[in-house]
Amino acid sequence: MQAYLLIFLGAGIGGCLRQAITLLAAKLLGTHFPWGTFAINITGSTVIGLLAGFLAFHVGEAWTQQARLFALTGILGGYTTFSSFSLDAAMLFERGEYMLSASYVGGSVALALIGVFAGLALMRVIS
Repeated sequence: MQAYLLIFLGAGIGGCLRQAITLLAAKLLGTHFPWGTFAINITGSTVIGLLAGFLAFHVGEAWTQQARLFALTGILGGYTTFSSFSLDAAMLFERGEYMLSASYVGGSVALALIGVFAGLALMRVIS
């Protein structure tokens, strides 16, 4: 139960950060391009790479499982799931699973876009 509470609290922080960056980007750069989401995906992926690298080389030092759940699953999960997607793709690539990594990236992007368009189309039909 404690793990879910840590994730819940972290996700709330991450979601608030996401909203703040989205609004700031819209104010500063306009809304003609999704600058907020673009920045969030890049910064989230960078931070998860830094944290995953740190944890890989400093296991047991200063980071407990609770801290991982709060920071990685909670904050970064609430901030952007793109960071998890990016880390999964990088891990497949670093294990030498090049085709599997490329399939994961291509398949995820293609099927996610198909899902969005299918959902939009369905709602147009039933609305």
